[in-house]
Order: sequence, then C-alpha cells, then structure tokens
Amino acid sequence: MVAALVLLAASCTGEERTYQAAGLQNRLPLAPNPYIELPLGTVRPEGWLLHQLKLMRDGMTGHLDELYPPVVGSRNGWLGGDGDGWERGPYWLDGLVPLAWLLEDDSLKAKAMPWIEWTLNSQTDEGYFGPVPFETEPEPEPGIQKSRRRDWWPKMVMLKVLQQYYEATGDGRVTDLMSRYFRYQLARLPDTPLDHWSFWANRRGGDNLMMVYWLYNITGESFLLELADLIHEQTFPWTEVFLNDDCYGGAELDHLYPYNTGNRYPFDDSLIGRLCVEQLQAFHCVNLAQGIKEPVIRSQQDPRLEHLAAVKKAFRDIRRFHGQPQGMYGGDEPLHGGVPTQGIELCSVVELMYSLEKMIGVTGDVEFMDHLERIAYNALPAQISDDFSSRQYFQQANQVMLTRHRHNFYEEDHHGNTDLCFGLLTGYPCCTCNMHQGWPKLVTHLWYGTADGGLAAVMFAPCTVRTRTGDGTDVSIRQVTGYPFEEKVRFLISLPRPSAFPLHVRIPGWCSEALLSLNGRPLQTEPGGRMAVVHRKWEDGDLLELHLPMKTKLERWVEHSVSVHRGPLVYALKIGESWSHVDSTDQWGAFDEVRPSDIWNYGLLEAAVLDPENGFEFSVQAQAPGSGTDRFSAENPEFYPWSIDSAPVLLKTRGKVIPDWTLYREMAGPLPHSLPLQHLENEHSELITLIPYGCTTLRITEFPVVR
Repeated sequence: MVAALVLLAASCTGEERTYQAAGLQNRLPLAPNPYIELPLGTVRPEGWLLHQLKLMRDGMTGHLDELYPPVVGSRNGWLGGDGDGWERGPYWLDGLVPLAWLLEDDSLKAKAMPWIEWTLNSQTDEGYFGPVPFETEPEPEPGIQKSRRRDWWPKMVMLKVLQQYYEATGDGRVTDLMSRYFRYQLARLPDTPLDHWSFWANRRGGDNLMMVYWLYNITGESFLLELADLIHEQTFPWTEVFLNDDCYGGAELDHLYPYNTGNRYPFDDSLIGRLCVEQLQAFHCVNLAQGIKEPVIRSQQDPRLEHLAAVKKAFRDIRRFHGQPQGMYGGDEPLHGGVPTQGIELCSVVELMYSLEKMIGVTGDVEFMDHLERIAYNALPAQISDDFSSRQYFQQANQVMLTRHRHNFYEEDHHGNTDLCFGLLTGYPCCTCNMHQGWPKLVTHLWYGTADGGLAAVMFAPCTVRTRTGDGTDVSIRQVTGYPFEEKVRFLISLPRPSAFPLHVRIPGWCSEALLSLNGRPLQTEPGGRMAVVHRKWEDGDLLELHLPMKTKLERWVEHSVSVHRGPLVYALKIGESWSHVDSTDQWGAFDEVRPSDIWNYGLLEAAVLDPENGFEFSVQAQAPGSGTDRFSAENPEFYPWSIDSAPVLLKTRGKVIPDWTLYREMAGPLPHSLPLQHLENEHSELITLIPYGCTTLRITEFPVVR
C-alpha cells in the first residue's frame, strides 16, 4: 500500500520524488494522523516573523562557524576533522538548514552543504555514518567533545537535519543513507543498546523513533517497524513514569537525576517505580522536553490510549509542581520546582516547542497548540538578544538582575556562575548551538495538511502557505495579521480556479468565543479550545477573517502570586535596563550583565486582581519606534516587536512597593505570600506598566497581591 496523499504532489523535475507537497499520511499499520506536517518551504514567513529570521541570518545563526570555530569550525568531526564530534555541530545545522531554505539564502546554504555532503559521503559499508571513531582515545581539549563518536544520540540530531534537507530538495541520497543506517541499527542495537555510549540516547530515543516512522511512510520497508519496536523497548519508559501515582517519599535519591543516569537498559523497575513528575530532580530538563513526545510518537504504532493519557497527566503535573507562566518549568538543569527564580534552560525551550509541533500532527490537540503558542511568543524571544548575537543559558520568570553571581540553581558550580548573563558561551554552550531551531521550525509548523484533504492553521503569524488542494489546484493562503499583538487574523486565498476543500482554524482555549467572517459577512461563531472547520468551494480572492477577542485574565502560582495574561501573551513588569559588558577571558568568554534602573518589588492591588477587565488598562503604543507608522504594522518587514523599546502593546495598572521584598543572591528574593498582604493597606499605590514577557530582559511575572 502506498502512503496516502493528503494533497496532490508538487510538480517535479529530474529524479522522481516520493515526498509529496503537503506531506504524507501514515502507512498501515500505523494509525492515520489528523494533521500532517508540511515539507520545509511550503510555509514562508512575512512581516515581523520574516524580520526575525533575517536577524538570525545576520546574527549568531548565520555566523556561528566564525564566532565559535573551535567547535563548529573546520576541525569538527562532522566535517571529517579531529575536533568536536558529538552533538553541537548537528545542533547548529538543525536550525541553520531550515533557516537557509526558508530564506532561500545561498550564503547560508553554502555554509550548510559541506556538512551535509560530508555526512552523506561518510557512510560505511556496514551502514554507520558520522564522525570517524578514534582508534585510540585522543588527548582532551577544553570545551571540545571529541569522543563518544559512535554514540547513537548525536546521530538522532543529524537525522532531523537530513530529513529537513530532503524535504527542501528531494535528494534521494538521504533516504538511501537512512535505510542503510536503520538496518545497521537493527543489527547492532541488541548488543549495543541506545545507552551503550551515553544515557542521553535512551532518554531521547523518541527522536530516533520518529525518523524511523518518517522513512517508513516513504519506503514502506517492513524492517523499519521491527526497528521501531526495538527502539521503543530500549527508550526510557516515559509512559510508565508519567502515569506513576504513588510517588516515593523516602530518603533515597538514586532514582533521581543525576544519580539515575546509570539506570540503563534493561531498566531497574524498582527505580522506575519510584520516579514521578512531581519530584525535584526527577528528570534533566531537556530530556523531559524531548522525552515527553515519545509516548505520542509511539502511539502511531501502538494506539493504546494510555500513551496520550500519560502525556496529558505529565503536563498537568509539570504545571502544578514545576510550572511557570511562560509555558515552561523550573529546570536548572534537573527539575527544580515552581519558584519563579528557578532557571529555565534555553535548550528545553526549543526542544519542548519541537515536541509540541510533533504531537500536534499526531493528535490534532488544541491544548498542544495553545501550549506551543505560549512558549513561542513569550519564553523564546525573551532569552535571546535582540540582534541574535547572544543568549542566556537560564531565564527566570522573576528576573531582576543578570550578574555573574551564585544564585540558587542546581547547575552553577560548573558554569562559573554565568548562567543568567548574556553571552556566547555563558552557562553551558550546548544552547549556543541548539537555540537556532526554535523560530524556523515554528514557521514550518504554522500550517499542517489535514486528513480530510484540507489545510489547518494551527498557529497565527504573518506568513503564506503554498501547496495544492485535493483536486490538484494550486492554492496560496496568506495570513495577514499583527498577531500575537492584535485580535484579528485575515486569510487571503488565491486560486487559479474554484476549489472545494476544508480549512481548519484553531480557536485558542483562552478565547471564550471567536467570530469567523467571510468576505465581510459574519459566517459563524466558535467557542474556544477547538478547531473550527470551514468546508466550502473557495474562490480566488476569498477573505476569511478570524476575530479573537482578548481579555485580561490572571493565573495563580507559588504563594498565590498572580500572572497577567491577555490573549496569547503573558505580561510582565516593565523594568528599565542598565547593560554593562565584561571582557572575561576564561572559558565562559565575554558577556553582558544587566541591572535594574527602576524599582521592581511591586505587588498588584487586590482590587485589580478581583476585577482584571477594569483593573488593567490595555493600549497599543501610539507609535511603534522604527515602524514608520502610527502603530504596530503587520506589513512592515523591518519592525522588531520583541524589545522593551518597541513593545507594540502594554497594560497599565496600579501597584504598591513591598519594602521587605528584596534581593537574594542578586536575584528577586522569595515571594511574599498573597493573602493578600494587609500590612501595606495604608501605603499609597503607583501606576505601573506591564509589557509582553517576550519584550523584557528584566521582569516580574509572578506578582504578590497587596491591599
């Protein structure tokens, strides 16, 4: 049976392409997916999102080989060299490749192609590919990961790189390499399981598994399903752990990270049985971000309901015990609870986004879409400098000072206390290479194909999708919007002739009721938390408009603090920034520190918390700096919204200074409880400004409540 087409194939030239324009539905016996990922290049960014990608091109993503040559320069093992031969080269390529083809930038492609060509030509007769293993262990060099070249884990990252390259080019060498490599895995894994060289591979085996399913949908080779069973068997049992209810409360720690890294396949059931999401140090934060998708990926071959139920429970437990308002969780690097000064690693941000993007296709679940949106439009832009030249290793929800100082992170003794500082190598340099996948992969996953032959708009941003309808008609749908800063999304449809197909549109869970209009006339209202489906014969020039009324809402967190939300955006206290550069020459390199130039220790008034619609005044900036317009313009491709000076929207409310809420280890001290605080009842209040979280460097996001 050939893989079922969602939409007809794009026209091809040269070698026959088996990859289809709008992706492939699963082959039997894999369960069909409601939504099907679109190949790289089907969706193109516009407006502020295009500008974001150009900043990446001009910043670290486009120049990392020049900024970080000891690791991603010519000595890298993925270029045949004797230098770094583990994950960091593939990490960079995992963002560089989609960026290069989304921008159709020849200079970026020229940087990526030597890595791809070397990798494709590196495969041995037995099927191994990648850096050549050393015959004798090399002399160590500071900051360079030379060894573990046979480790299964970095191959998983490069497989993702090759998949995207194949989607963009149709280069048949990719599927040939994968088929031979997967046969090699099937032969070798029984004796050298996923965690033979490092435990990272068994925690992240879901990344390997999804590449096996991807190739199966193209080639139909039956051995791939046998390999999928083996990979799942050797992968950390995420479904079982997520469903554990009886959390161990004793004094032993050997079931927790990092003490449990020796629990390898076949796993010690007694240690697995003690582990659950609510525990501090239950998992490494990035392993959780990647591993959480494995049960859903596996459910395509093993459609038991417990896989999805486990992931849903995991997200509820993460939110309850470790969650933060921007959609992430305290994990610096192990899970570290929900206190808003615990760190969030940048790698976990981009990897959780990718996991959600994958789970959306398999499930069509609107909660996953909403979660992806919250991370992408809040956590992601806040952790990277405006010019994309530096990043933080950790970010905090309540982040009032970024200095080289001892904080309260689990991993800081080995990081020179630089985790919060903006730099190239501060904290730990894995994120220097892995951060680049976030925005380009979001672009690719703004739209999906659908099982009923249509298209699904699951995320909103200025962009255009171009593909074909079920009857073979070319279709282009342009999203014209200032989202996430405005309430309206316009879908402009271009067709050479009328064509009937369903258009699925997400109605976010935060929206109580949305309005869809067609060509200026109301069409239907839809409740939040579902996909609206408009099935009709579309004509060239049709305009579908989506209105998503945004209301100010609050969420409760640690010590009954509150966070402020309006639509997809989290709002945080606007705090003036004083930046200073430190020319450090140690292994963490030069970096920037940021100190507050404004008061930060405010609590929100109880009256505003009880009546947020009247207690917070929303406004659009009278003039967005640099936009050349009277307000934020969705059409302006040069406007960058994610900074304190160019925040397009804001909220004003009143707050009171809490004098005894002070610094602790050069970060915001422990949150005062919110009963609310009555000892400030007679103190005067002040007008304060909140701006989108993604526009902030310093911020308070979880506020105490005062009278």
